[in-house]
Order: sequence, then C-alpha cells, then structure tokens
Amino acid sequence: MRYLKWIVIGFVVFCGVLVFESGLLTNTPQENKYPILLTADNSSDTQDAQTPESRTDANDTQLKAVEVIEFDAKHAPAEIITLGAKDPNTEDPDTGFKFQLLFDTKGAAIRNATFSIGNDKGFDDRNHDNPQPLVIVSPAKDLNYKKELMEFLSMSNRELVFVDQEQELPLQNLHWENSGVRNLPDGSQSVSFDAIIKVKNSDDSVVKITKTYTIRPADYMLDCDITVENLSDSEQKIRFNLTGPLGLGREGFRTDMRKVIAGFRETTGEITRTKLEKKNLFKPKNPGDTQITKPGATFLWASSVNKYFAFIAVPLPEEGKDYCDWLVNKSGHLYNPDDDTKANTGDEMFGVNLGTAPAALTAAGQSGNQKTYKFQLYIGPKDKSLFDKNEQYNSLGFVQTIDFLGCCCPAGIIYPLAFGILALMKMMFAVIPNYGFVIIILVFLMRLIIHPLTKKSQVSMSKVGKLAPKVEEIKKKYANNKAEMNKQMMAVYREQGASPIMGMLPMMVQMPIWIALWSAVYTSIDLRGASFLPFWITDLSVPDAAYTFGKAIVIPLLGWKIVSINLLPILMGVAFYLQQKLMPSQADASTNPQLAQQQKMMKIMMPLMFPIFLYNGPSGVNLYIMSSTFAGVIEQYIIRKHIREKDEAESQGLVAVTKKTGGKVKKKKPKPFFKT
Repeated sequence: MRYLKWIVIGFVVFCGVLVFESGLLTNTPQENKYPILLTADNSSDTQDAQTPESRTDANDTQLKAVEVIEFDAKHAPAEIITLGAKDPNTEDPDTGFKFQLLFDTKGAAIRNATFSIGNDKGFDDRNHDNPQPLVIVSPAKDLNYKKELMEFLSMSNRELVFVDQEQELPLQNLHWENSGVRNLPDGSQSVSFDAIIKVKNSDDSVVKITKTYTIRPADYMLDCDITVENLSDSEQKIRFNLTGPLGLGREGFRTDMRKVIAGFRETTGEITRTKLEKKNLFKPKNPGDTQITKPGATFLWASSVNKYFAFIAVPLPEEGKDYCDWLVNKSGHLYNPDDDTKANTGDEMFGVNLGTAPAALTAAGQSGNQKTYKFQLYIGPKDKSLFDKNEQYNSLGFVQTIDFLGCCCPAGIIYPLAFGILALMKMMFAVIPNYGFVIIILVFLMRLIIHPLTKKSQVSMSKVGKLAPKVEEIKKKYANNKAEMNKQMMAVYREQGASPIMGMLPMMVQMPIWIALWSAVYTSIDLRGASFLPFWITDLSVPDAAYTFGKAIVIPLLGWKIVSINLLPILMGVAFYLQQKLMPSQADASTNPQLAQQQKMMKIMMPLMFPIFLYNGPSGVNLYIMSSTFAGVIEQYIIRKHIREKDEAESQGLVAVTKKTGGKVKKKKPKPFFKT
C-alpha cells in the first residue's frame, strides 16, 4: 500500500502541474547566401524589417551589388479591403459568410478575420453581458533588432529572392495595388493585389506578382493564389517567403494550448502530425528546433492553433502531382511583443513562416514565363464532427489539430476514449440541451459502469487494513529475510481473500477513463460559451465567477491574482474532504504511526491542492471534478455501509452467498446431529 500511496501522490502532483501551467522569438533562418535587402521607394520602414545579420557590415557588399543590378517596387495607396460578412453581428454564418475578412494592401495580407454571429450562431467573444463577434485573426507584434515594435500580418509576402543575382527585395511593407471587391456568380467574393518589380531608376518591368483571395458563403475555407510572372526578356530564377498563419489569441484561461501543428501523410497512408510548442520556439538551442519536418512523410499542411480554433494553410500540389513539392521551407515562430523573459504574459502569438523552392521562369511571351502557387486556408473551430462530415477536412486529417491533455497516459488510449466521450456528449445534448447537466449525468453514468470494480477495490483495501497488525508482526519477525517475509505476507492476504494489488489495479484501469473525460470536457468547442444556469456558470469554458471584483486581489508572497469568487473550486474542496473522510484506512495507526500520519496529511492536502490548482479553471472542468467527487462520496458511503453490514453479519455467524465478494447473506445451516 505504500507504493499505491506514492503512485497516487505522484499522479496528483503531475496532473496538478499540468493544470497549473499556461502556454519564437527567433530570427528567420537566412535563406539567401548573400542577403542584400533593397528597399522600395518611399519605404523607410522596410529597412527596420531587416535582420541584424543582413545589415551589419554589409555596406560594401551592397555597393558592389548595385553596380550589377538593383530592383525596386513602388507603393500603391494604403487601403483596407473588406470581404465576406458586411456586419458580423447580423450575418447568419449558416446561409451567409462564416466571417468578415479585412485585407491590407501592405504585404497583400490578412489583417483581421471576425466570425459572424447572426441569429445567435457563430462564435462570440464570450462576454456574457454584451457578446461581440470574435476577432479570431489579428496582427502579431514583435520587436526587431532595434527593440522597436513591429507588426506582422498573416499571408504577407516577405522577401522576393532573385537567385542568380543573389539579391532579395522585402515586400512585407510594400503597399500593393488592388482590384477592389469582385462579386462572383456563385455568391463568392474575391480581391486581387498586384506588385510590379522593376529595375531601379528605370521603367523596365522585371516581375509581376498577383495575389488573389476568394471567400465562399457558409465555408470556413478560402483560397489564396499567388502568381509570379516574368515580364523581362531574359529568364529569371526566383523564390519568395511568406508569413503564413498567425494571429490567434489566447482562448484558455489556464493551460494556453497555443502552438504550431503540421500534418503529414506517412507512406502507409496514415496522417500524423508534428508539434512545435513554446519550448521549441522560445530561445531555441538549435536552428532545427523551429523547423517543421517529419522524415519519410509527405507534408500536407501547417497551422497555428489555440484551445478551440485553428488557422491552417494547405499548399496545393501542381497539376499531375500527388504532393506539394514547391513549398520547401516551413518553420514556426513565437512573437513576444513585451519581450518578457518567460514568454507567458498572454500577449504572445504563434505563427508559421513559409518559403518556396526556386522557380525558373522563361522570358516574357514564352511558355513557362509564369507560375501559380495555390493555398487553401481554413479559419475555424477544432470540431471533430465538422472535420468528419467534410470530405476534404477528413482526407487532410484536420482532426490532428485537436490536442488533448493526455497527462501520463498514452495518446493511443486517451484519444479514442476522449473522442468517444465527445460523441456521447453530443448524443446526450440532443436529448438534454444543456451541457452542464450532460456533464453531471455523464459522470454518474461512468461511476455506475465502473462501480463493481470500485467496490471490489474498496472491499480489498478494507481487508488489507484489518490485516495490518499481522503484517507488521511478519515484517518484524522476518526483517532479515525479505523473501520469506513476502511469502508469509502473501499467505496471510490469500487466506483472508485480500490483495494489495486489487486496491491499485482498479485505479490504474479507471485513470485513462477519467483523464479522457477531463480532456474531452476541457477541449470541447461545444462547451465554449455554453451556459449551465442563467444566474450562475453562464459559460462552461471559463471560471464560474459568482462575484467579480472591481480590482484584482494579489496574494502576498505568492503573487497570485484573484479577480473573482469562484464557488465551484470551493465546493470541490468540500467534496474532496468528505471523500477523504470516507476512504478506508490502510492500517491501524497504533501499529504504523508513520503511515497514519501520512494518511492524515493526504486528507488535508487533497481538499486544498485541487481547488488551488483549479481555482481559475474552466467551470466545465470544475463541474466535472466536483460532480465526480461528490458521486464518489455517495459511492464510498454505500460501499462502506456494505462492508460494515458484512462485518456485522460475520460477527453474528452469517456468511456471504458468494466466495470473496459481498452480497446477500444467509445463516449457517447447523449440521444434523446424526445422518439418516
């Protein structure tokens, strides 16, 4: 039982640490061997986008390069173009556009994406008093080498690299020409942006880049096509870099779950993933730490995700090919605008950087003088039911963006269980349209299913506790002979129908179920904004906040900030206290004072530890734990009553009907005085 105690303590501490913790600042890998950054006309801010390596002691190299050739691009007027929902507050996402997109002529990039919430559908900002449409994508900010704050936009074109000339032209701060919004016959909308690259101080056009975005009604996916055309009379070999998906803010109030996830197809056809988290991207030790790779597998997509949503970029293969071979550089990036030393203040954002392979474009007017790179972009919820219903989402394995808190159990066990629980919750919700009640009912159902195992465990633990005096005698008697000591102890346990392992085995069997249930409740998009009661727990994805303070209260020494009184963690503490009071003792305190003291400490620690760790946890998770604990209290009360009745029956000469298990009892039949 000593080992069981330490397993329980270790498990609780490990899970507590995971619950307690929440969520690159790296230089973009130099892809050009000779990085000469040339600014566009009237664009002094473009120089600030250069990396320190590209500016330090580079003047001589730049002068030599200018003697050969220098490229240039002129600004168009700065403008913001709107596609999709005209008013996200009123647009019905089921019949109209899922979101409103704001495009910036600077970098021809996505500045904002805002979900539509018409007719109480879609996703809002979870403000219970005045819900507003959720801005799911926004600009990321970071410091440059001068410690100046800079802005980064999703799908912004960065460096255009002329490979033969060994030069690159930064385009992220260039304002592109735009075509204006085009309404297409099928109800879709599109906008195109053009950037023409010329020889500096000349009217000779060299390259034209056209970027076109298309958004469709009732679709989380949009298209982004980038066409590069050679306008010169000689071959040009070029490549370019993109700032890919970024801009998803914090959704989790505790564990952040923001990261970069990429999907790959294995040679077996199975879709797997790789993840880049803060530990990979914040001050990486090696350049490879930030790279998105998976040896032997085919790259499918890269995404930036938070707890509930994903922004996925899917590069499409060229016609006649089964996989995309033109996207060769893929890396993650952590934006840390306030430059805090731990990157955990909440303003950080994760993003993806993309780079194409060099492409040789023939002279203008010839076949092969242009090349089109096609992306499909998904901006939407991490919802397995949605991914399963949509053939494209399913075939690309978007379900891999869903991440569960697996704790110490293998993903191969937790994920099927968690997805099964999510499916069961949806089925129950169709009958009982309140996820708070669904969680409570689900907890009691789980308790009912595993009750026989729990009962057997508790009965066995009770027997082991009663045998403690005998066990202590054996330990003292055979202190110098461990083999004989273990043999005698097993004989005593076997004689009484007790097993120390039975006290541990049910817990190990139940652990994956409870972790899967916890993970399912914690990450379910359906619980986001879902209320339990109209006056309390109005959002199961955030703390219950029975009363909110006007100003945060800081706990002295610890530095913890409390912004509200949360009742669920307090009720959880009461439930844990009652549960510990009803737990059967493992040994008599008189025979083992040390173990008795440890049990006493556990009874104090458990009711305090979990409420502290989960004080600001999502109310759905806390409701689950509190319901499970109170259900456990009721279950233990019933089991202890059964054990007590059985002990009384045995003391009165009654025996159980079945061997080694409790049940209805009957009196021993007296043997006849003589046989007939």
